[in-house]
Amino acid sequence: MPWKGKENLCISLKIHRFSCIIPSMADKYASYKTIFKKHEGILRATEAIRLGIPEHIVYEMVEKGELVREARGIYRLAESEMPSNPDLVQVSLLVPKAVICLISALYFYELTTQIPHSIYVAVPQNTPRPRVKYPPLKVFWVTKSLHSVGVDVHVLDGVKVKIYNREKTVTDCFKFRNRVGEDVALEALKDYIRQPKMDVHKLLEYAKINRVEKLMTPYLKSLL
Repeated sequence: MPWKGKENLCISLKIHRFSCIIPSMADKYASYKTIFKKHEGILRATEAIRLGIPEHIVYEMVEKGELVREARGIYRLAESEMPSNPDLVQVSLLVPKAVICLISALYFYELTTQIPHSIYVAVPQNTPRPRVKYPPLKVFWVTKSLHSVGVDVHVLDGVKVKIYNREKTVTDCFKFRNRVGEDVALEALKDYIRQPKMDVHKLLEYAKINRVEKLMTPYLKSLL
């Protein structure tokens, strides 16, 4: 009997030593999850790798249910909250040069009754077409000077998203009225005038930049 007790003791010690050597699943991913948490729970795969998460660990965490693949190359910590603006966040992560514009920007600012079925983005001229399958994009190539004018940065779900400001967006709709529809441009102008924080001088500044000042002025006068 004494020998049997000694044998059991040796087995239990070996098991204890083995359990100390092999970390729990939670401990294994803890440091990697911390990296995601520092970035609001969502990262591009390339950024995650740059921050020190091995590529095979990213895929392993997906298999174990620790990460959720939001889109190609974008991963979200499973325990984090679902993004409230997933499409805008994904586009901003996948296409860093993109600025949300036109109908997508109107919808963001509540300046339209239109529901965009694609994400409207502006990119600099000579930029290759973004290779994004989802969400679907409507891409507008503009000169570098116009691309950088009137950009506001909004933090959505912890991610910086570039969106043209309200005044630039409204005047852009007149500039691209043949693409979005003149009725959309007029509706946007009417809704802008009704909003409490309208700035006519700022609106006319962007109208001048977009070379639609003469076109917009009669409509504007009739609404004021």
